[in-house]
Amino acid sequence: MKSFILSLFLLSVLQVFGQGIKLTNAVVIAQFEKEEDRYAMQALMTDMLQQHQIKTLPIMNILKQGEDMQHLLLDSVQQVLVQKGFDTYVVVNVRGYDRTFKPSTDVQTLAELLETTSIYHIYRDEATSVSFEFSVYRGGKLIDRQVLRCGNVSDRDSVLKRLRKRFNKKILPGLVG
Repeated sequence: MKSFILSLFLLSVLQVFGQGIKLTNAVVIAQFEKEEDRYAMQALMTDMLQQHQIKTLPIMNILKQGEDMQHLLLDSVQQVLVQKGFDTYVVVNVRGYDRTFKPSTDVQTLAELLETTSIYHIYRDEATSVSFEFSVYRGGKLIDRQVLRCGNVSDRDSVLKRLRKRFNKKILPGLVG
């Protein structure tokens, strides 16, 4: 009887947590040192999310080239985004190379995360794998964070190709519920 109740409890917990965050819209923010890496990642993420009927807007369509990321948090910009139906932000950055990484345990607000800069590139010579971190924010607060490792890479294009394939299998199911 105890095992039945325990298994019933575990099943209900898994069902609640397995539903995902039900992402319906996203402003995509890519944090990379190189501008071409930011644009490539924003374009890739926008394309992948739109293929799953998620309303998406890359930050490059909101802020001018070279504009401070903190301007995204201005009341006037926030009002425009809300009017367009955007309340969720997906931030993509590199967590590291050639090791297994876990999601960061640092719970930053969106404002704090936008203050940080990245020294990483989509691909680094001598690297055979790249770990990406995807942080999802709503109301300025972190609601989900996941890491995706793309292994067996040899150049920037192979990283983007592997990311597209693995994102749809590993990360997307947790986002769309």
